Formats: sequence, C-alpha cells, structure tokens
Amino acid sequence: MAGEPKITLSVITADIGGFIGHVSSHPDVLDTAKERLFAAREKKIIIDFHVLRCGDDLELIITHGNGPNDRKIHELAWNIFTACKEVADELKLYATGRGLDMEGFMGDIRCKGPGIAEMEFLERSSEPVIVLMANKAGVGAWNMPLYKVFADPSNTPGLFMEPTMLEGFSFTIYDLQENREVQISTPTELYHLLALIGSTCRYIVISVSRNSDREVAAVTAVHKYNLMAGRVMSKSESSVIFRCQAGFPAIGEVMEAFSFPHLVSGWMRGSHIGPLMPVPFYEANPTRFEGPPRLIGAGFQISNGKLIGPHDMFDDPSFDEARKTANKATEYMRRHGAFQPHRMAQSELEYSSLPMVMDKLKDRFRKK
Repeated sequence: MAGEPKITLSVITADIGGFIGHVSSHPDVLDTAKERLFAAREKKIIIDFHVLRCGDDLELIITHGNGPNDRKIHELAWNIFTACKEVADELKLYATGRGLDMEGFMGDIRCKGPGIAEMEFLERSSEPVIVLMANKAGVGAWNMPLYKVFADPSNTPGLFMEPTMLEGFSFTIYDLQENREVQISTPTELYHLLALIGSTCRYIVISVSRNSDREVAAVTAVHKYNLMAGRVMSKSESSVIFRCQAGFPAIGEVMEAFSFPHLVSGWMRGSHIGPLMPVPFYEANPTRFEGPPRLIGAGFQISNGKLIGPHDMFDDPSFDEARKTANKATEYMRRHGAFQPHRMAQSELEYSSLPMVMDKLKDRFRKK
C-alpha cells in the first residue's frame, strides 16, 4: 500500500572468539549480544532481533525501519561485537580479535571484519524468509545454490509454473579482483551467468531481484578478509537471506538447493576445499579438521517487523542423505592431505608460509 513503511532485515555476522578453538561460541558471548539488542528494542532503535551462532561465528538478525547501510544500526552492531569481544577476552576464547578490525568504527561496518546482508521491502500479507549462515565456508559458497533456486527449473518448477516468476530473475555479480559489479538477467543471459559464477573465487552473486518489478529476492554477505604478512587480521563468514512464496521460490524450492552438499572453499585455516554440510542448529560444531564446513537455516515469518521464529530448517530427516554424502566427500577429500584439490590453489590461500619458504630457497633455485 502507498505510504506504508518498508522493513529492513539486517543479518550481521562476526567471528568474536571460538569456544574450544574454532568449534563453537560461548553462551556468555551470545547472552551479551541478546542483552544489548533487547535494550535497543526497548529504546525502539530496532523493531526485533534474534541471535544465533554457526560454529564460532555470531549472527545478529535485526529488523528495523532505517533502510540498508544505516549508520545507527551498523554502529549498534559494532558496539555489540566489541562488547562480546570483551567477554571473549575475559574467558580467553580463541582468536578473539580475528573477526574485527580493531581500528574502530568509521561509520560503516562493511570491510571492518563483520559480514552483512541487508534487504528492504514492503511486507506482504505473509512474509516468510529464510536466513542461511555458513561456517568455515569462503567466497562463492552461495553461487551454485542461488543459481539453482532462481535459474534452474529442475530445482525450482515455480520458474515456469508461477506467473509472477515467468520473466525470470536478475543476478548482481561482484568481481572481487577488479572491484566492479555487473547485472545479468535470466533466462535470456543464463549462459553468461554461468560463465561468470562458475568461477566461485572471483565472481560472487551479491543479490537477486525479480525481473517483472525489480523486487529484491535474495541478498548475500560477501565474505572478505584482510591479510597482513600472510596472516589473517580480520574476516567474516557469509550469510544469505531469501524471501519465499507468493511470487518468489517456495520454501521447499529454496531448501532443495541445499540437498546436495556442494564443495566450497574454506575449512581448515580457510585454505581447503570441502562439502557444505546442512545441519540443525545443535550440530553446527565443526570439529573434524575444523569441519567439514557447516550450514544452518533459520526460518521466520515477519509480521509488522517482528521475527516470528526461528524454525530450524535443517532439523529434518530428509537431509540425512545430504549429511551422509557430505561425510563421504569429507573422507575422500581428506585423503588428499596437503595436495590439491583438497588444498586450495596457492593464489587463493588465506594462510600461507610460501613467501617465507620462497625467501629461504631463492638462492638455491637454478635456471635450466
């Protein structure tokens, strides 16, 4: 309706400090985030919130009316993360500073360590959304499932059965190397889309919109990390928001895209390839070689900005086979040890001692 205020859904993640290495988050850290967000809701800075964790990453799910990229919301999240870091420091949790660029908040939380996915929309008469969060999964983790959900009719029959989706969807793609973006429309430019997003370490889908009216359908948080002398200084894990039903893919069509545990970069030291395993909330505790990479899903109905939920989307025996497949793929990939394709290509490694090794060996190399 004209004049009706829009709702903003913000999902902000940060690695605050691991409870037993990189396995989980400590309850005191989660409680600190909840207390701060409860106070913000009481002051009407936000409408509603929920706090989750996937592995050792903290996720703030917030609704408000300020629009994306709002300084007040970003500063709230930053202050929460720094308060949580203080708790993590007291508990001597692992790598408490890795998820934050401690130079401080400069007006925008982006590129300061945390990952952020935000979308703004007018609430429909029923507004179901799914928030997916990954741990130990790097850049490009969402490319393949986003293609399946919004461009592959074998996964999403609504693409040809739902009149409002017949015109297809447009993908906004970010080029990590050249710091530029492009929009590609499907189905007319489907092959152009695949030519780019199949290169998951360079071309990243950051949003999807419906062609018929440009309404936002999905938004991702682009995983970024800052390096200094071969060491990760700050980083974030990725998340994605899906709007579902009534002109968008159905809940089941979104979930179907994750029934195959596709291979993603990340895992141990952010430098290995492994399957993305969909798990219920209570199984998001990656311990084998700090993996395999984990995925959780939180379903909400949004009602006047309030988050009704969450429903644990992967707490479903129909995903048992996906988990079995992920374990088999894990066993297979681990048998490669230090060799590719389990270890990522040298140019993509988050951590590498190769520059030091090459410096020590530089005088011993001989031309042939």
